[in-house]
Amino acid sequence: MKKVSSVAAVGFVVALLVAVAALSQVNVAEAATCNPTELSPCAPAITSSAPPSRACCNKMRQQRPCLCGFLRDPNLKQYVNSPNAKRVIATCGIPYPRC
Repeated sequence: MKKVSSVAAVGFVVALLVAVAALSQVNVAEAATCNPTELSPCAPAITSSAPPSRACCNKMRQQRPCLCGFLRDPNLKQYVNSPNAKRVIATCGIPYPRC
């Protein structure tokens, strides 16, 4: 039963990221590169204590320039600023952004 709830939580986070990305207003300069749904490989690590996958770290590195924009977005801030997201960012060797 616990595994089902973990899968449901990951699915919920991914669906939420997709919905937020669709609703978020992104400026033209960011539109080509910044996309919070690109971080969906990180959902398992952000929603649990699982270590981030290689795919997660690769996507996190690609989206690193976007993290301040995600932090400024009230719909995304809680996810990027969460303790697990900070752990994932650090584990991937990315300095936490100073915005």
